[in-house]
Amino acid sequence: MTRRRARTDAKGQASERSYRRRLTNPFEPLRVLSDDEVAYIHTSAVRYLADEGIRVLFDEARDIYSGAGASVDDDLIVRLDPDTVLAAIDTAPSLLELHAPNPERNVVVGGNHVALVPVGGPPFISDLVGGRRAGTLADQQDFLRLTQTYDVLAATAPSVEPGDVPLAVRHLESGLSTLMLTDKLPFVYARGRQRVRDNIDLIKIRHGIVDDAEFASVSRCWANINTNTPRQLDVPMSMAIIDFARMGQVCIMTPFTLAGAMAPVTLAGALVLQHIEVLAAITLAQLVRPGAPVMYGAFTSNVDMRSGSPAFGTPEAMKGALASGQLARHVGVPWRSSGSSTSNTVDAQAGYETMANTYAALLGGASWILHAAGWQEGGLTASLEKFVVDVEMCQIIADLLQPIVVDDVELALDAITEVGPGGHFFGATHTLERYETAFYEPLVFERTNYEQWAEHGMRRTDERAAATWQSALDSYVPPPIDDTVAEAMRAFVDRRTAEGGAPPD
Repeated sequence: MTRRRARTDAKGQASERSYRRRLTNPFEPLRVLSDDEVAYIHTSAVRYLADEGIRVLFDEARDIYSGAGASVDDDLIVRLDPDTVLAAIDTAPSLLELHAPNPERNVVVGGNHVALVPVGGPPFISDLVGGRRAGTLADQQDFLRLTQTYDVLAATAPSVEPGDVPLAVRHLESGLSTLMLTDKLPFVYARGRQRVRDNIDLIKIRHGIVDDAEFASVSRCWANINTNTPRQLDVPMSMAIIDFARMGQVCIMTPFTLAGAMAPVTLAGALVLQHIEVLAAITLAQLVRPGAPVMYGAFTSNVDMRSGSPAFGTPEAMKGALASGQLARHVGVPWRSSGSSTSNTVDAQAGYETMANTYAALLGGASWILHAAGWQEGGLTASLEKFVVDVEMCQIIADLLQPIVVDDVELALDAITEVGPGGHFFGATHTLERYETAFYEPLVFERTNYEQWAEHGMRRTDERAAATWQSALDSYVPPPIDDTVAEAMRAFVDRRTAEGGAPPD
């Protein structure tokens, strides 16, 4: 493909930092609710599912619920016995290991582990070279190359929607690109039964697996489902919960609870609605396969009451994240949160909002932080410049999570004596032995003085980020893959395309 960019001499290429591949969070999670308040929200949600229930549009899902003793009325409302919900929670695992094509890229989720995952799903792409435009497969492939490049990103995500590929075969080309351009954990869109099946078959080829039972023995991909807030599970999402549970693959249950729009205007109301929907979805997965790997998805924020637009990085979103972490820990499953922004460009608002959302998730103990790099315009746009700026933030987080080493060498008492009172440490032996790796080296941020910055063209952060992603794509190195495996995956996609792919369910 031909990329719309010029070569640059930008600094800031990816550097190997093995500790960034498996991050653990040493900090105790912050709490915004008391234990009694968490228990009250939880018991209220369980009771509400029994009294009022949730509408389920897929007949197979309703049959599974009713087979476990739930009642189903003529309006397709499923009411769940509290004991069924509580038993389902007990079988959901609290710690997951996800197996990537490259075992060195395996991801552990839960406990104090944290995975930073890039943007997923916007229909538009934006960069300083081509402006804002509809996403293409070539654009999605560039995001995959960048995801592969930066170790701090734990898994792949769907980045920008490849709108130039027909819908019936889009999942095939997107899945093939993911498995060819990266060796990280692949994402699978939950957009219908056959599409999920096609992508699982592709991933089986990539792993050299023939048997479904062997594939299902460990988690090798992930998906996110969104409930139809308020209180509804549609057909494709129900299918995905069932199919991923049967195949032992990770499914994130995420209500879209925007306070004031699809959820009550109060934060407590939005949180209890989120909890109701998550519990219903987790219960379905566990009824299909006890022990099915799931995550508690939380996307509670608010809307701007003047425009009706989603708002992110708000105080409400931050408190919602902290509270969601407490609710997820209460039921004992890993928690997915997000880094998000409503800004239309790579500006101070974009940086502050994404940082606020991401740090609230981090300090709240999130296991999986989606949209941590590249999310712009409230999820309508994936930005290449913002991707790079956000990777900078993610790398800073990764280094923040590293422990302070305290021993005789690190205390540097000999260096303090060597320098003496009133001296400086620039030329000290201790400094000269360590200065090249002592501190975090910025990817795109600028630390020069004004005169040096002016001499280099007074480039803004987004301009430096543009040079960085261009240079990173120029130097991208694809992961090794056996020719036979690559040919088999391509042949599978070609065959399924000739068969018509998979129309929407």
